[in-house]
Amino acid sequence: MNLDRAMIRRLSTGVPGLDDVLGGGLPEFSFNLIAGPPGSGKTTLAHQLMFALATPERRALYFTVLGEPPIKMLRYQQQFDFFQLDRLNNAIRFVNLADDMAGGDLHQVLARIVAEVEQHQPGLVFVDSFRALLGATIPPGPSGMTAERFVHELGVKLASWQATTFLVGEAFHEAEPSPIFTVSDGLIWLRQSVHGNSMVRKMEIIKMRGQGTVPGLHTFRIDHSGLRVFAPQPLATYRDELPPDPLAARQLTGVTGLDRMLGGGLPRGYSVLVAGPSGSGKSLLAASFLVEGARLGEVGVLAAFEQRPTRSRGAAMKALVDSARIAVVDTRAQSLSVDELALLLIEEIRRVRATRVVIDSLSGFELALAPTFRGDFRESLARLVAALASTGATLMMTSELEDRYDDLRFSPGGTAFLTDAIILQRYVELDGRLDRLMAVVKLRGSAHAKELMAFDIDDDGLHVGQAMQGYEGLLAGRPRRLAPETGTA
Repeated sequence: MNLDRAMIRRLSTGVPGLDDVLGGGLPEFSFNLIAGPPGSGKTTLAHQLMFALATPERRALYFTVLGEPPIKMLRYQQQFDFFQLDRLNNAIRFVNLADDMAGGDLHQVLARIVAEVEQHQPGLVFVDSFRALLGATIPPGPSGMTAERFVHELGVKLASWQATTFLVGEAFHEAEPSPIFTVSDGLIWLRQSVHGNSMVRKMEIIKMRGQGTVPGLHTFRIDHSGLRVFAPQPLATYRDELPPDPLAARQLTGVTGLDRMLGGGLPRGYSVLVAGPSGSGKSLLAASFLVEGARLGEVGVLAAFEQRPTRSRGAAMKALVDSARIAVVDTRAQSLSVDELALLLIEEIRRVRATRVVIDSLSGFELALAPTFRGDFRESLARLVAALASTGATLMMTSELEDRYDDLRFSPGGTAFLTDAIILQRYVELDGRLDRLMAVVKLRGSAHAKELMAFDIDDDGLHVGQAMQGYEGLLAGRPRRLAPETGTA
């Protein structure tokens, strides 16, 4: 027998993100299982695959067993964008096996499936649900067919007919003893979990013979378009031509004094964290960064979690958002995941060719996440920063900093080390007045100002003033004025 690897063709599933998780698509003529608990999206995924793959040349047969009748199933599925009425009875045929299952004779069920397949010669076969088939009552006597034998013969026959097959059904755990788990080429497991008012759906490719898949649980969402899978973003896919020397290609922040502190602006392609307490001006600095980019002909992308994109950011920001010179990512989705935000941001970066990205703020982002994602926020954020950095855009993130002077932290979960630069904003009480100070804590590979600089906020934005000289203990919250002549307190 001559085996040629090129003979195994991969089919594009038409489900956003699923091809990436599968490692490039679905192997043609494979025998696949779509399993999961009730309500996890199994039937919706099966229909989305069917409408994407079925053509008059590659017809689909969809067998329903003891589940919903076809007319009821179609009534709900036609609400999705992938539904195409003209495909029915042209490229797609539904067959109800309820009468054949009534006697519990799997021989009769198999014979009906074989007859339909031989008559219509489909390239795609769906059986919904396999749980009903395996739970069928087997009549006594020599004519009785076991569930194991039924699955084996169905798999062999469909492989000989060169049909890509999907068995759909309820299963609650992959460790359940079932013959179908063994004979299947691919096993797509759908899960869902509820925490309070949050419901999260995840997908796992437990196996897919003959190709490497992306391991782990992958968040997916069901909306009017069907399923959309949010796989971890591969860096190479989104890598643009990065500047050969980012330190020589600086981007102005829109705050002149800060640009001087940074040695001429932010290095292009860097990630920067702006940390400070509530009201210290983090969002205003982020807005200035985007507005300055637009003034220079650059396009920016904003993901805002704490307030509406145009609120408290000035008329210039509102005008740029309204004119689409700053693209805004929708962050209102419930049960958000880090991988979902990464995909949304990267899609916008690619669509508008953005060179500046702002996430305002990490603290609000963490609160917007579904509870199940907060435990590994640090690891997920590392993937997000790496994926966004690989686009070549400069990333600015803000982080709410509780002004506890005995415990200085820059970001939730100890994630500050992930960024190339850190800009710190703090309050300080001097002479009975609340003042603000700013410092560049880190700027990888580049010299930067070491002084603590005073800054003000007015109707025109942020203005960096003079260095806070003549004091010590400012960061500790206990400022002391130094004697002017001796330099001692």
